[in-house]
This record gives sequence, structure tokens and C-alpha cells, in this order.
Amino acid sequence: MAPSFDNGSSLFNFVVRDGNGVKGMVDSGISKVPQAYIQPAAEQIDKENASKHGQPPIDLSRLDGPDHDEVAKEIVRAAETLGFFQVVNHGVPVDLLESLKDTAHNFFGLPAERKAVYRTEVSPTPLVKYGTSFVPAKEKALEWKDYISMVYTTDAEVLEHWPIECREVALEYLKRSLEMVKKLLHVLMGNFGVELDDSKIDSLIGRKTVNMNYYPTCPNPELTVGVGRHSDMGTLTVLLQDGIGGLYVNIPEDADTDKKGEWVEIPPVPGALVINVGDMLQILSNGKYKSAEHRVRTTSTKSRVSIPIFTIPKPTEKIAPLPQVVENDGIARYREFVLADYMKSFFANPHDGKKSLDFARI
Repeated sequence: MAPSFDNGSSLFNFVVRDGNGVKGMVDSGISKVPQAYIQPAAEQIDKENASKHGQPPIDLSRLDGPDHDEVAKEIVRAAETLGFFQVVNHGVPVDLLESLKDTAHNFFGLPAERKAVYRTEVSPTPLVKYGTSFVPAKEKALEWKDYISMVYTTDAEVLEHWPIECREVALEYLKRSLEMVKKLLHVLMGNFGVELDDSKIDSLIGRKTVNMNYYPTCPNPELTVGVGRHSDMGTLTVLLQDGIGGLYVNIPEDADTDKKGEWVEIPPVPGALVINVGDMLQILSNGKYKSAEHRVRTTSTKSRVSIPIFTIPKPTEKIAPLPQVVENDGIARYREFVLADYMKSFFANPHDGKKSLDFARI
């Protein structure tokens, strides 16, 4: 018989403190979602009535040929409107992506005590954190997700500290993806007349993290969310979806479309990667580029994985809108700040749409 999780503190201890995660709760045989995971009606995702994002993926191989300017315009337009786009021919081998998904499933299939070694309170390294939900202690409703987060410093430290079960494939994914990220940044910053050398690129993506997210099957997916509404904090995020799907993006209210304010699903495309604009790129562009508000649905049929790479400036970097954009706009919409202060604010609060940007708004 499955244990009862009606008592909030016993559920919190089992899932969060003891490191069993949502997967451990599901594996125990629950037949309904515990109250702590039931989202308010306004946050529940209506799968049946959501439309799908129909834009075809951008072929990045065309950046290296006569179509460069046309493809650059597609990238800029996507960053200015939805803040999300998919890419193919991105230089990351498709067999590596398949191996990555298998590795993520294998990692979360490990015994709870092996994963719990990396819980924030006990992890042997600040570079690796295993957890569940986003800020469980502060959330009104918990997210139906477990994750492992791995910060990159040097190859040597990765090989010493990241979990042995996933470090080699995760490191290879990061390295292959960074070449693509740099290409995209050359296009996006070049749109403002900013030439990027290595030090400028480092100032934009000096801190890099690979996450593996695991969304176990859910008995009542309509009541829960895998991840609540939020925008990513960093510069650009690279995301590998599996074939199950469940990623939804909110079309901004000021978008030039009749679907403004609606949530659209980003359907998985075999071999594609999803790119999304983060808060830092919105701030640097003085609001021209939109950090995408997105969320994730759960499913009752099959557990799902996604593997994002977050690229952000180093915590010591000072961030402010680019002077040439401010000069052109005649007004700065965001103040200057040190990234570490933004990070502190971002990770101290539950997901709540794009409220994270309020920290920097003027």
C-alpha cells in the first residue's frame, strides 16, 4: 500500500529532505496528486485548447553561406518577438543528444541515497546540486520535477566533482553547444553594432550550468505543473527536449500577432535544440529582445527529461543596457547592477512569471 502524503511535513521530509524527490513519491505507488502539488486553477495548463508554435526550426548551417543575412534576420526577429526558437544543423551531434537523454533517465533511476548525496545541505561540492521543485520552502504549490544542476568551472573540476554517471556526456554537450551559443551571440549583438571578442563573450556567458530535469509520470497532470511560469535569468539557454513535449511559451502582450497573451506549445522536433532569450539579454538590449516566459506541463503516460544549458555572465559582472541602444532609444529601461545581486533575488523567490525583471527595472 502506498504511503499517505496528506501530512505536509511528512511529504516535505520524504521528498525534499530525504532526497527521494517526486520520483520516489511516484515509485511508492501514489494514485492521486498530494495537495501540496495542486496548482491554483489559474496556473493549471489547458493542453486541449493550447495552440502549437508553428515556426519551422532555423537552419544554423546557413549562417556560414550566402544566406547569412537572411538567417541572421530570422534569429533577431525570433529574439524580438517570442524570445524562443528552435535550431537544427547546430553542430551538436544527434547521437550525443540521444545519449544525453538516456543518461538523464539512468541518473534519475539511481537509488535515492546515491542522488541525495548532492542535496544542497550535504553536497560535497558547491558545483553540484540535486533537488526538487524550485524553492520548495517558499512555494504555495510544489513543482512536479526533480533535477541535478552542474556548474562548469574547468574540465579538471568537472571530472572531479560532477556525478560519474553523467559527467562525460554532459561536458561534451556543453562544449559542443557553446560554439553555437557564440555564433548566436555574434548575430544578436551584431544587430546593435557590437563586435564580440573573446573577453566580451566571456563577460556575457562566463558562468555555465548544465541541468538535467526529470518529470515523473503524474496521476493527475491537469492539476500540476512540471515548472511554473518564469523567464530564465541568464543570457541564452540551450534546451534539449525529449520526444514527449510539454514546453509552453507565453506570447508577449506587445507581440505583433493576434495570439498575444496566449500560451503556445513548442513541439519537439527530432534533432533540434530550443534556444531561449534570458533576462540578461533583455536588459542588455534595453527590452528589444524578450526573455521568454515559459512553463512545463506534466504527463500521465511516460516520464520525461529535458536538459538545459544556462549561460550567464559571471556573478561579478556589472550589467546594464548597452549604451548604443540607450542612446538610440533615448531612455534606459533598466538600472546597472552586479549580477550576483540579481542571482540572489532570482533564487530567493518562487517562480512568478517575469517578476524577476522587476529587480532591474527603472
